[in-house]
Amino acid sequence: MLESAHQAAAHTVDVIVVGAGVAGLAAAHHMNSAGLSVTVLEAAPAVGGRMATDKVDGFRLDRTAPLLSTSYPELARVPALDALALRPFSAALLLHTDGRLHRADATPALPRSRRGALTAVRALASAPRIPRAQGAPRASRPGPLGTLADQSRLATALARLAATPPEQLLARPELPTSEALVSRGFPARAVDGFLRPLLTALLADPELRTSSRCADLALHSFATGRLCLPEGGADALPEFLAATLPPGSVRTGVRVTSISTTSVATADHGELRCRAVLLATGARAAAQLLPGLRVPAFHPVTVLHHATDEPPLTEPALVLDADRVGPVSHTAVISQVDPSRAPAGRALISSTVLGTPPDPAHLDATVRSQLARLYGTSTNRWELLAVHHDAEAVPTMPPPHDLRRPVRLLAGLYVCGDHRDTSTVQGALRSARRAAHAVLTDLDVQPTLVAEPLETAA
Repeated sequence: MLESAHQAAAHTVDVIVVGAGVAGLAAAHHMNSAGLSVTVLEAAPAVGGRMATDKVDGFRLDRTAPLLSTSYPELARVPALDALALRPFSAALLLHTDGRLHRADATPALPRSRRGALTAVRALASAPRIPRAQGAPRASRPGPLGTLADQSRLATALARLAATPPEQLLARPELPTSEALVSRGFPARAVDGFLRPLLTALLADPELRTSSRCADLALHSFATGRLCLPEGGADALPEFLAATLPPGSVRTGVRVTSISTTSVATADHGELRCRAVLLATGARAAAQLLPGLRVPAFHPVTVLHHATDEPPLTEPALVLDADRVGPVSHTAVISQVDPSRAPAGRALISSTVLGTPPDPAHLDATVRSQLARLYGTSTNRWELLAVHHDAEAVPTMPPPHDLRRPVRLLAGLYVCGDHRDTSTVQGALRSARRAAHAVLTDLDVQPTLVAEPLETAA
């Protein structure tokens, strides 16, 4: 239950968490389940941080539209998320390359034997008919994966990746992803037509300068699960976490101005005392409270939401532009993935532009032109619902990248967030568990966290 700022009264608790994003709220759950009293302070009027969703005329519009995977281990390690509904995309990716749509049938869990993986990848070449709106072109037989020999090589590489424990992936030599793809045994045709557009979407990195270890983890999650979204919007995840904490645990509208190991000072609500402080804001806000903390570079993300009466695609599939003929990296008819995001009789199309948008004054027109090619239908009558731009949406992860940045700054002062692990929801949740474990250890409380060693869990 959320408590507004004017209702909050200063009191002593075991731990104060600064920031009610996914990381802060998950850490609060871990510590609360171990018996600690926890207060979460959030400067904004609502929880969620970057996982925010606007409600406009019955539509639910994500601001940064993060892609999740059903195989994210941390989703299962926060017991409060057991009842969270996830809406999966279809197993097939739709790739627009050579001016045509092709189906890439990525099965929900990539088989771990070479034979099984080969069967899965050969399905990429079968090109079943793609459900489409009236007037949209049929998908022709694909060519993004090259010859059968290329498909076999790709199948072997993906199956090997899926079968490799994450801790072994983290021990691999580290390169920029664009270089590693060529050296990892993937055929060139599959790299350009399949892996580059997929990883661009998963990493929010159009240049693929991200650490290859982070890319390996992203591909591992993709190969062993399904891409998905929280039902009702991205904010459903943090709101669910907040609502399942003890009443009064989360206080919005409280701006923290300084922190120490035993207290936090606020702009309008005095000093709050505690036994430990966990800083769970974004990287820049964290550095403002703790000068000297590293602030990474960021990948900008712009999300455009359009509405129409007829969905341009009836399949709940993610559409990737492998041709890179426009600013849109990926797009989907989100209302086909999650019907709760649009009112009855309307379709919601959400499209993601990575990097600095070209010519912002004409961005909508440029995006509409690209979407018309991707979906094979006119977009002239589509209604633009919103354009959300976040210049610091995703922390960059160039090599060398420390996926296990320290969460204990000193006894009594801790930090977590996607800037401490990987720049994903999985990374934010994992850093929260690491930080909670450090707090519990220092306060001499027996952790009730999942027994899997934190050093090897990815």
